Amino acid sequence: MDDSRLARKILNFDFSDDEKLVRDQAARFLNEQCDRRVARRVLEGEQPYAVQAWKGLGEMGLLATTIPEAYGGADAGYPALCLIAEQLGAHVAATPFSSSVYLATEAILMSGCDEQKQAWLPKLATGEMIGTLAVVEGRGVLTAESIGAQVANGALTGKKLIVPDGTIADTAIVLARGNEGLELCVADLSHDSVARDVVETVDPTRNSATISFNATPVEPLGDGDGWQTLQRIYDRAAVLFAFEQIGGAQSALDMAVAYAQERFAFGRPIGSFQALKHMMADMYVALKLAESNCYYAAWALASDAEDLPLAAATARVSATQAYQLCSRDNIQVHGGMGFTWEFDCHLYYRRSNYLALQLGGLTEWENKLVDALPVGLVA
Repeated sequence: MDDSRLARKILNFDFSDDEKLVRDQAARFLNEQCDRRVARRVLEGEQPYAVQAWKGLGEMGLLATTIPEAYGGADAGYPALCLIAEQLGAHVAATPFSSSVYLATEAILMSGCDEQKQAWLPKLATGEMIGTLAVVEGRGVLTAESIGAQVANGALTGKKLIVPDGTIADTAIVLARGNEGLELCVADLSHDSVARDVVETVDPTRNSATISFNATPVEPLGDGDGWQTLQRIYDRAAVLFAFEQIGGAQSALDMAVAYAQERFAFGRPIGSFQALKHMMADMYVALKLAESNCYYAAWALASDAEDLPLAAATARVSATQAYQLCSRDNIQVHGGMGFTWEFDCHLYYRRSNYLALQLGGLTEWENKLVDALPVGLVA
């Protein structure tokens, strides 16, 4: 395909009717089974995550969106998964979807042998098994040199910090140092040699944990460079996290607009005041910029495009900025009431800050964006 035809194809990108149907089904289910009331129950400690909603997501086949049919999946493609992620963000869903689907499932799809895929993917597809990715070991920017966990003779020793959904996951894909350098391996988190401690974060609706491995039996996943594989996993997951972020940003903006229309001061709706108009206009512009970048990233992900790292970083940076802006200014539009426990503004504010730190913080992704730019575009 020549460059001009490719450019037109990208510029005209849209989701198919089937993909939009999946989105609408996900939205209806989440409205009924995993709305903000469910998130509040998890936040208040009534349950570790939205257990019934998780079961329903598995029964609907949404956990299996990108898993091939040969392994019990729906094989509906990455664009459909992007739209599901957007709805999860819009409803601040309190489930381990991102850890199990964006990270663990993707790692196995990318690196697992056929036997491993047959063993684990069908369970991940139904939600019978919850997976996660355990990488971070310290503060600061993640580097290959910062990984100290060791694998020797099929046994893993080390500690991983702030593992997403770490106390509720059944299986973890772990980055560790082996004889040939960094490698990915699979650990059963129910083994007696594994110790897990809950980590409190800004968003208690999303579980996090410190996991210690003490000569835990593990199975190698793939035979390539574990660090390079991790970067590929992160690039692909970044697109999905970005869609989750724009879904949350849209809901935060919708909340702000609805309140500004119904709340009166001095005999007028507060949305008629210039200061709030400008604030919500800024929210809208940031969201639409992020949405545009996410659409291109969805195309790059589905096409496995050469510039996926650039597209992923661009989407991730703009979506993080948009969600944090929209969730913060949503509170401001609500005024004093926006700071109270009774209003739902804080659910989105918490989630925006939690998601901003997944896969590395904003600065790390800004640096990745600069590194991914073609030579000659960086001053």
